[in-house]
Amino acid sequence: MLMNRAETILVNSGARRALQRWYETPALLRLGGQQAPGARALELGCGAGYGTELILERFGADHVDAVDLDPEMVDRARRRLARHGDRVRLATGDVTDLRRALAAADDSYDAVFDFGILHHVEDWQAAVGDVARVLRPGGRFYFDEVTADALATRGYRWLFDHPTHNRFTAAEFVAELERQGLAVGRRWRTRIRGHYVLGVADRVA
Repeated sequence: MLMNRAETILVNSGARRALQRWYETPALLRLGGQQAPGARALELGCGAGYGTELILERFGADHVDAVDLDPEMVDRARRRLARHGDRVRLATGDVTDLRRALAAADDSYDAVFDFGILHHVEDWQAAVGDVARVLRPGGRFYFDEVTADALATRGYRWLFDHPTHNRFTAAEFVAELERQGLAVGRRWRTRIRGHYVLGVADRVA
């Protein structure tokens, strides 16, 4: 599901970028560390490309493939990321079908990043399955998500559009990762009474 105008403005605001840079990125780095030199990463839902920059500059990836459902966001990301040259590859497509969007083969990425995208996907379990497929054994999934608890609040209901069925709590999200071979263990945290969940998972060999 595409973001509506209100959420697009919020996601591209200075406040959202500051939160992502100064809270979410350090928290994920504490839980999962940087990538090894030469690492190849994938970002789900790149938006205007700010998260892609963080993956390159803060997480240490050498190359990032990034996909987004909204072609306007992909165009904005392309302009933002032009200075990185062939270290970035962008595509318009659905995160539940990475073969079609990016021709992504099995075991092809060292890391996958989800900066608050899967709560927009009604069949989010299928997206998790594709994450597990494209990660190499031992590869790492970094996630920062909005849960059903947040989506049920008045503010989210009034301002934003999200799937109304098949939402997940923090515990349900982590359980699905584990079920699909992405080992989380204790490397996850919640914020604001379970409204948000972030953590890392390793693909089981």
